[in-house]
Amino acid sequence: MSDDEKKRALAAEHNQYGTFQGVGSYPPPPSPPPPPPPEHPPPAMGFPHPVPPPGSSEPSAPPQYYAQGYQAVPGYPVAEGRPVRERRLPCCGLGCGWCLFIIGFFLAAIPWYVGLLVFLCTRNRMDHREKPGYIACTIAAVLATIAAIIGGSSSAW
Repeated sequence: MSDDEKKRALAAEHNQYGTFQGVGSYPPPPSPPPPPPPEHPPPAMGFPHPVPPPGSSEPSAPPQYYAQGYQAVPGYPVAEGRPVRERRLPCCGLGCGWCLFIIGFFLAAIPWYVGLLVFLCTRNRMDHREKPGYIACTIAAVLATIAAIIGGSSSAW
């Protein structure tokens, strides 16, 4: 048997490739021992942190009772009774003010001036949910007026 055949037979016998893989008949190194269990469990992570229930720190204090019923957080009353129902807003639930504001982009700002007049004439009797849309119309009407004044006074005409 030549040297090349011996090397091939030896390579076929060892099914490993490379220099640093060790000898096949050598046992693997021992695994490290597992770490000892902790004496105390790790602290709780996340928010909110756990807090003992009220009254557990002072066992001599009498428990607090509320005459109006259960109170979830001390100092904040729980609203009981029938919920308040408000009427539905017109114009697909947006309100007339926001509807006029959106339409004003398509109809040359005229609806913004209508919203401005409605806001100025019915300010005291207006639904509080409608007011932001009318204020947006007022701001848009003022800006459109300023833009018209600046654009009309330029010498490019």
